[in-house]
Amino acid sequence: DSAEASPSVVFENTERCSPECLRILLENISGLTIAADFTVELIPEINVAVATFIKNIDTKEFVEKCSQHKRVRDFNMTARLLESTQSIKAENLPKNISSDYLTVYFESTRNGGGPVEDVQLFPEENSAIITFCDHKGNS
Repeated sequence: DSAEASPSVVFENTERCSPECLRILLENISGLTIAADFTVELIPEINVAVATFIKNIDTKEFVEKCSQHKRVRDFNMTARLLESTQSIKAENLPKNISSDYLTVYFESTRNGGGPVEDVQLFPEENSAIITFCDHKGNS
């Protein structure tokens, strides 16, 4: 079970914690260094941040540490493992892009992809949902 634990942790309710404060807080809790050991992607539209660990750590244990940490509780944030998915949404796509092109692009191992099961285009949004054959080919 823990062998398949996600290397990414989702932090919700991040609006009270500035991006720089969050980075320092995560360094303090993990004992690791941002950039060298993990990255943080902010999604301000939904008050979420995702920390992805480059260094192999027990992310379940890290989530537990975060949920017990005084500062995390003070900021009213929650932490959970990012669940695996077989689908991703690609946005800001060029007009008239084909599903064949997206299939080939996302099947490229050089781009971190894998076998694609389905591509649904949404031309009015310039987006697409790409579904992989398994959850490993969607980094």
